Amino acid sequence: MKTVQMTLDEDLVAEVDKVAKKLGTTRSALTRHALRAALNRIREKEMERKHREGYIRKPVKHGEFSDWEAEQVWVD
Repeated sequence: MKTVQMTLDEDLVAEVDKVAKKLGTTRSALTRHALRAALNRIREKEMERKHREGYIRKPVKHGEFSDWEAEQVWVD
């Protein structure tokens, strides 16, 4: 691990400390978890954006997936 220095608002630090204590963890562990979650959300949004752009560039053609419709099982 690497130690880094960050500048945070006092209110934010107080809230982080309160939540960390409630969860029985440390400020550092909570911050690591929050940063990983934020990075995952950013990666997910980027993949969704690329997915959308791909379908805009190459839209689905009528009947393109119809061969697979008979293979799907729909349970009520």
